[in-house]
Amino acid sequence: MPPIFTRRDLLRIGGSSLLGLSLERLLPASAYSTVPNLGPGWGKAKSVILVFLQGGPSHLDLWDPKENVPDDVRSVFKTISSKVPGMELTELMPRLAQVTDRLTLIRSMSYSPIGLFNHTAAHYQMLTGYTADKVSPSGQLEPPSPKDYPNVGCNIVKLRPLEDAMLPFVMMPRPLQESNVIGKAGTAGFLGRAFDPYTLYPSGDDLDMSKMDRINADDLALRPELTQGRLERRSRLRDLVNGAMPDVEKAVEDFELDSYTAQALDLVLSGKARAAFDLETETPELRDRYGRNTFGQSCLLARRFVEAGSRFVQVNWPKVANSDRHSFDCHVGLPKRMKEDAAPLLDPGLATLIEDLDDRGLLDETLVVAVGEFGRSPRKGLSTSGNTNDNEGRDHWPYCFTAVVAGAGIKRGHIHGESDATGSAPLRDPVHPTDLLATIYHSVGIKAETMVFNHLNQPRELVKGHPVLDLYQR
Repeated sequence: MPPIFTRRDLLRIGGSSLLGLSLERLLPASAYSTVPNLGPGWGKAKSVILVFLQGGPSHLDLWDPKENVPDDVRSVFKTISSKVPGMELTELMPRLAQVTDRLTLIRSMSYSPIGLFNHTAAHYQMLTGYTADKVSPSGQLEPPSPKDYPNVGCNIVKLRPLEDAMLPFVMMPRPLQESNVIGKAGTAGFLGRAFDPYTLYPSGDDLDMSKMDRINADDLALRPELTQGRLERRSRLRDLVNGAMPDVEKAVEDFELDSYTAQALDLVLSGKARAAFDLETETPELRDRYGRNTFGQSCLLARRFVEAGSRFVQVNWPKVANSDRHSFDCHVGLPKRMKEDAAPLLDPGLATLIEDLDDRGLLDETLVVAVGEFGRSPRKGLSTSGNTNDNEGRDHWPYCFTAVVAGAGIKRGHIHGESDATGSAPLRDPVHPTDLLATIYHSVGIKAETMVFNHLNQPRELVKGHPVLDLYQR
């Protein structure tokens, strides 16, 4: 794999000719594999599970409840104690309350000083680290483009390629979506389609809670007429033909076709990836604990994929961002929708994922991050994005929200940061979305300032943020 450079590395190499130093002598020191330990948590994560709660969940109604506040701020849901004193949640999260001793709550996520009130614009920054073009306060963006910055998972699987035959990046159970903009921030963009995630989007609408029972891994199976030996012989024949056609081989060498074909062949022959799809091998009791619904079974599949060797799994909340029912975009009907639709999916799915990983010894080497693109307005009924809200509804609020992080050296039973009395802004230790991304890169052993080249072949940092080292055990 070619070395990866930071801006500092490039500047150092650029000036090396003045000192009579050769580029070759500098390369080993620049490759990511030779970077020394850069503090707590560095490189502890073999895998990442990103639970992306598209729609913007209300922090005040889930994991940052406030007491002694005006009625138009206070949640309608009661505050409950958790396993860790001081880590109170609302009554919507009874299962998560039993695993707070295994996670950290970041209660100071914030886009300050500039907020992004558009779902898709916020998706883009949260998942790529960059601000998208053509953004309006409440309007939409252009669809995915080869010029886009890559999703964080795409960068990771490029810079940390797998050695085993396994799907490197899996995204499920539905694409990121706001209105008619589908998939923005969910592709490899200028890295090229070879680094796109494997998308596991079973048929059925967002209210179909049994769709994960219909997942299809036929692409990863041998056709009945092809034995393993026959397919391997075909592969050897292809290599012989390629070897006899040097001109053709040279013409397509930039596309790395042999590499991609070999990876695809390994996936099919190993059977490892296909086996990870088989939820029927899990006990009914465990499947029930996760929740027999789209989100719960996606969280279970996420555990199965990292257990089988996937590097990055992204579980998108199974509802269009700006929508009804279990969408977190609760401009109207918040009490009923949160209590009856969203929380019964979120609470058991996320809590069991953390618990199950830990019980299997996988949490030590798996980073779990659960976060939305923003939170909801502290004041009910307030319009912040041009939407109409009822007296119980909360509008988009990027200035303060909460993320849940666990595993790979993250502190257990910990709260990082603090929001003010009404959950309107961080009171201390603010964490920008770019800092959260930098923390994810840090966990897998990649420096945030590592350079990649965009569609114009211009060097760009992975993300202009800083890892939050106080999140890690020392």
